[in-house]
Amino acid sequence: QVQLVESGGGLVLPGGSLRLSCTTSGRIYEVAPMAWYRQAPGKQRELVASITRYGNTNYLDSVKGRFTISRENAKNMVYLQMNSLRPSDTAVYFCNIVNAVNGWGQGTQVTVSS
Repeated sequence: QVQLVESGGGLVLPGGSLRLSCTTSGRIYEVAPMAWYRQAPGKQRELVASITRYGNTNYLDSVKGRFTISRENAKNMVYLQMNSLRPSDTAVYFCNIVNAVNGWGQGTQVTVSS
């Protein structure tokens, strides 16, 4: 059974940091390019960062230099380190394979507010 469980979200002040974790189960997640997505209220889900099994990364322009995606294939984990957070980063964050159309987890809420 394939499964994705996101954790690590919370309420943080502008300029603060959070580290999101994604626990995966299922062979596909060991080899597929993985990504973090986010969905803010009233907006479509967008891809924030992606990483191949070999560690090549790509980022949404607005998070470049602030967010870092990483993965531990042996532990079936994917991470998103978020620094210098802004109110515009407020959203529910999800992990999944790149170009995913289903199989979404519950996500983890990130709220950046003073």
